[in-house]
Amino acid sequence: MEHSQDRGTGTAGQPPAHAADIFARLAVELHDAPGVVETVDAVVQFALQALNCSHAGVVLHGRGSPEVAAVTDSTVAEVYSLQIDSDSGPLITALENGTTVLIRDTSTDTRWPKWAEKVARLGVRSVLDVPLAIGGSTRTPIGVLGLYSAEPDAFGEDDDAIAHILARHASVAVASARHEETMAQAVDARKLVGQAMGILMERFDVDDDRAFAILKRYSQDTNTKLRDVAQQLIDTRKLPH
Repeated sequence: MEHSQDRGTGTAGQPPAHAADIFARLAVELHDAPGVVETVDAVVQFALQALNCSHAGVVLHGRGSPEVAAVTDSTVAEVYSLQIDSDSGPLITALENGTTVLIRDTSTDTRWPKWAEKVARLGVRSVLDVPLAIGGSTRTPIGVLGLYSAEPDAFGEDDDAIAHILARHASVAVASARHEETMAQAVDARKLVGQAMGILMERFDVDDDRAFAILKRYSQDTNTKLRDVAQQLIDTRKLPH
């Protein structure tokens, strides 16, 4: 069932002591991760260490359909594929509504019977899908952390609490990695446009304003991103037709 009650472990919501060292190492590894791919890979690997799960994965919101960002194995990939293809399942619910979804036993759960039957055949009995949200926001989450176990009723209060702490770590890390990648791409684009402008200025003896206007016009006329127009000019020394 979906649940949103206060998540405690019997000690003011703190995770068990054995998880403290794992989260300390996770914080360091996420800080050192160079990009989104490395960040989510670290998250799913730490999930296997910190939680009572045999499989884990992360799905992020894509431009069209959900994007599978990391899986621990092919079983998770199949679990995700079944839901994304049908646009139905606990993952889709968690991703669209921002609610945590717990399935205690796929062999008896009745909410997504066809999916649950196929997943049970894969050897997955328990499912815990936790949204990745920033700062407790009620907006659509940036993704979902999925935890899976071969045992029925595998996720207790401790697992629930740790999963939400891990999801918060992951949310901040993914958002930060995405921002850094966007900034890096913007810097790269500016460098490319600058190089292309230099080529035009030298070839046609125009100033920088005129060179930029030429690139912009070609971008608009060919419905091509300015960055791509610049890259083509640098690579071929020719503007798009």
